[in-house]
Amino acid sequence: MDKALEENIMGALEDVLDPELGVDIVNLGLVYGLDLNEDGVLTVTMTLTSMGCPLAGQIEGSIKRVLSDLPEIKETKVEIVWNPPWSKDKMSRYAKIALGIPD
Repeated sequence: MDKALEENIMGALEDVLDPELGVDIVNLGLVYGLDLNEDGVLTVTMTLTSMGCPLAGQIEGSIKRVLSDLPEIKETKVEIVWNPPWSKDKMSRYAKIALGIPD
C-alpha cells in the first residue's frame, strides 16, 4: 500500500470516535496495522481500551462506514487483538490533552 493511500485511510479513521472517550481511534493509538490485499480487501488490526468493550460493534460499523468512501477499498475487515495490550502510552499528545491526561 502506498503512503498516500495509508494517509487517506488513517485520515478517514480519525472520524471514528471511541463513544466512551469522545476521541478518535487513531489518536487513542488503537489502530495497530493496515493491510490491503490485491482484491481491495482492507484488514484493520486494532485493539480496544478495555476487553469486553460493549461498543466494539459500533466502532467496527463506524470504521466500515468511513472507509466505504475510498474507491481503493472494496471491503473492510476489522480484526481486534489484545496483544500488545493498549495503554495510555499509545495515545497521541492531542488525545492526552483532550482527556486531561498529563504528558
